[in-house]
Parts: sequence; C-alpha cells; structure tokens
Amino acid sequence: MAETEEFVELQDKNGAGQQAECKDVCEMSRHHTPKSPGTMAVPPAYSDLGKSAKDIFNKGFGYGVLKLDIKTKSQSGVEFATSGSNNTDTGKSGGHLETKYKLNELGLSFNQKWNTDNTLTTEITMEDQLAKGLKLGLDSSFVPNTGKKSAKLKTGYKREYMNLGCDLDFDMAGPTVHAAAVLGYEGWLAGYQLAFDTAKSKLAQNNFALGYKAGDFQLHTHVNDGTEFGGSIYQKVNNSLETAVHLAWTAGSNNTRFGIGAKYQLDKDASLSTKVNNACLVGVGYTHTLRPGVKLTLSAMIDGKNVNGGGHKVGLGFELEA
Repeated sequence: MAETEEFVELQDKNGAGQQAECKDVCEMSRHHTPKSPGTMAVPPAYSDLGKSAKDIFNKGFGYGVLKLDIKTKSQSGVEFATSGSNNTDTGKSGGHLETKYKLNELGLSFNQKWNTDNTLTTEITMEDQLAKGLKLGLDSSFVPNTGKKSAKLKTGYKREYMNLGCDLDFDMAGPTVHAAAVLGYEGWLAGYQLAFDTAKSKLAQNNFALGYKAGDFQLHTHVNDGTEFGGSIYQKVNNSLETAVHLAWTAGSNNTRFGIGAKYQLDKDASLSTKVNNACLVGVGYTHTLRPGVKLTLSAMIDGKNVNGGGHKVGLGFELEA
C-alpha cells in the first residue's frame, strides 16, 4: 500500500514537472516566434475620407424639414424605399420612390429611382465578377418633360492599401473624366481627386487629401483646387460619446469657418446630437428608436446671435422599415 502511494506521488510530481516544462517552452516559443506581417483593410473611397466627422455634423439633424421615410422588402428580394418631405420655409413638398434588386449569384444589382421633379434614374452595377475588388456600373437619367438624357460609366477597384475610381460622365459637348485614388499604410491615408473636361481640355477639379486613422480618433485634411483648405478631427471618447471638430479657410479671405459637434448615446435606443459653428448657429438633434424598424428624429436650430428675433428652425423625421 505504501509503495502504491509513493508511486502515485512520484507520478504527480513528474506530471507537474512536465506541465511546467511545457508551459515554459510554450511561453518561450510564443515570445520568440516571428509575427506574421499584418494586413491593412481596404482604404475608403476619396468621398468617404473624414466620413466619421461628417456624420457627427450631418446625421441626426433635419431642421426646416418634415420628412417621412418608408423602407420595405418583398419576398422576392426587391427592396422599396419611399420618401416624402416638406420644407417648412418654402412650403415645397417633394418625394421619391426607389427600387433595388440584386442577383447575388451574378454579382449584379439594379437600382431605379423616380422623384417628384419627374426625373428617372437607373443604375446597374456588377461587382467582384471580372476580378476581385473590381466594380463596374452604368448610371443613366432621363427627364421626360424636357427630354434631357445623361449617362455615366463608373469603375472602381479596391484591395489592401489602395482604392481607385474612375468615372466617365458623357456629355454632347464632350465627356468629363472623374478620377480618384486613395492609398493607405499603417493608418496613414493619402488621396487625390481630379476632374478633366475634355471639351475645354483643362482640369475642372484638382483636390488633395491627407489623413490618419487610429482606433479611437481620425484626422483628415484637404486642399481643393489650391484655394480651399480644410480639416477635421474625430474622436471616440468612449462607447457613449463621440466628438468632432472641423475647420475651413478659403484663400483670399480672412474668414475662418469652424464647428464643434458631439453625439451622446443616452441608451441603446436613444441618442442626442449637438453642434455649433462660428456663426453662433446651434443645432440639436434627438433620435429615438421607438421599436425595431420605427425611428423618430427631432431637431432644432437656434440662431445664437438673434435669440429673441426668431429665425429658428425645427424639424421632424419619421422612419419606418419592415
């Protein structure tokens, strides 16, 4: 009996020693194993640079407008989006109807839209078929009242470290070429955008952008046509609070435009947005998800320089999705 106990004790000690030895070896291998090179996500398109800061200043605000949005989806997969709005300043009402249909097996998507200005637009897009990351599209519009037609051929290619795009806007006088490129490496982003008017053989647009994107903040600067300079800073303070600052300055003018905005998530269903600019215009927005698929937005703009004189605006938005 004693020999058995000694054998079990010896076996436990050997097992513990083997575990400790294995742990040491694993720990050393974990520290000394070379790390595989990390891959960077696809950079955003040029138009989406600084988007997080733009959303702080744009989303959740709709003062001066009463708006209703309805989104539904049929059993066959066709998506419908209907929107109606009324401008409280001019009293003008408008709306649009949009349908979307996707053929996932072919990588095709069809998008048709009609608005109350009697403009019909159709967009056909094919993605990831000829090559991974390659997107081709044809966008056309037609105005029945005037017979005016327009078309645009869109191409885009994106992969790690770069996002390229080139659009050809057809015109009877001569097509206009729109091109943009964004390169990204270890959080740094650099972009260039141009528009070349073939009819006049000159650049109609010449823009540069530089930015940096980290986990909790983003920095974006741009120069448009060599005359307009701007920048924005976005910071995610915590899970509930986001802030943003933007600056803009035009050559030949001493007026610098700036604004400060913030969004605070009150709870999982409600959020509060605020912003103020150097013209003392204060915007406040409140968004509440009443139930899944039902969202209410209330917003107001206050003229801080003329609080008692009026000129303030309010807005109401109602969104239904099923």
